[in-house]
Amino acid sequence: MPVAVTLPGPAPWGFRISGGRDFGKPITVSKVTEHGKAAAGDLRPGDVIVAINGESTAEMLNVEAQNKIKQSPGQLRLQVER
Repeated sequence: MPVAVTLPGPAPWGFRISGGRDFGKPITVSKVTEHGKAAAGDLRPGDVIVAINGESTAEMLNVEAQNKIKQSPGQLRLQVER
């Protein structure tokens, strides 16, 4: 079931990702920092990120996803599958 997670900016967002097209795996939240913005926004380890600010992650390399997250202005909008 897709879940929309919106985190108030600016970075740091308080989570790490793994996966990407270069790894042959979906972009997944690998770690959430305790008391960080991601934890407050109910992002969880194991959540699969299907879109970053409305852009599909299906064909993204890991570094592309990281850059999109890092360069997110104001707020970060994630669509995740639990």
